[in-house]
Amino acid sequence: MTSNTVRIGLIGAGGIAGAHVEGYLLNPDVITFAAVADPVRESAEKRAAASGAAIYADYRDMLAESDIDAVDICLPHHLHKDAIVAAARAGKHILCEKPLCLTPEEAAEVSAAVEEAGVTLMCAHNQLFLPAVARAKELIESGAIGRVYEVRTTDSFYNDFDPANMGWRAHASTSGGGELIDTGYHPTYLLLHLAGGAPVEVTAMLATHRLTFMEGEDSATVLVRFDNGVIGTVVTSWAYEAAPGTEKFSAVGELGSLTSDGTTLTLKRRGEAEPTVLALEPVHQFGEELKHFARSVLDGTRPLHTHKEGIEVLGIILGAYDSVRTRAVATIPALSPTR
Repeated sequence: MTSNTVRIGLIGAGGIAGAHVEGYLLNPDVITFAAVADPVRESAEKRAAASGAAIYADYRDMLAESDIDAVDICLPHHLHKDAIVAAARAGKHILCEKPLCLTPEEAAEVSAAVEEAGVTLMCAHNQLFLPAVARAKELIESGAIGRVYEVRTTDSFYNDFDPANMGWRAHASTSGGGELIDTGYHPTYLLLHLAGGAPVEVTAMLATHRLTFMEGEDSATVLVRFDNGVIGTVVTSWAYEAAPGTEKFSAVGELGSLTSDGTTLTLKRRGEAEPTVLALEPVHQFGEELKHFARSVLDGTRPLHTHKEGIEVLGIILGAYDSVRTRAVATIPALSPTR
């Protein structure tokens, strides 16, 4: 590092990159937005406008020529692995949008490249930076609800995709599956985070309720068993909005429960007449995520979720797809090194 900020090169200037650029600009004390690479010049210019970042058509040229410390990968799913490996081999730290990669073979290659290079890789799991999630994790780890029995997460909304605007997400070869490996990745990493164990078994049911033109599912319900005894449930969909009152997440334990709509957090202890609604200050999720990444790089500390957790989430999802194919409970493949 040659300065007090992390000099970031953005790889991919599509839709989600806009939220990431907002995160850079909220953290000028720790982040310099130095470069952007995208084959669509207009997209790259749009992202670079706020900072004057250098523009490249090919991220490989950016890795070779630009004065950057880290990359932020915002590419379509099937391009993640190659970009991670190239960045690691160039000695750059890495923030990568979900999913980390798509197959067990890619997971092994990513893990080897990152660990051999000795760089930091953080998964861009933005919902971990919701104040309700952060506070719930603190309460669970403090023993506020005792030993956790079950965790549930939900991420469902009415998606207006159609054949004209869905693009690469409509095809399993480029998306890796359907809704579960896309939006469903969010409630899956949230489940992993709150359960606090390693996933060992999974079973699932998939459906295509409405978006029949896409190759993969538009809805999924997934059950996961963790090695610490926690049972987890994920419900996720592009076909419908969740019913009113459905929690974003909940955790039930021997001493009580936590539940959240994503904005508020309620603690109910067994034996208490009334629940406690905890006060939370709103934050910019991507601002907090980017700050956490930069501080991890600058301080040499471990991010909340590295490639290890990213690969565990992938293991749950691939296990869910395997469960549907075999109509049986699937053992989650050991894709990730020991925690």
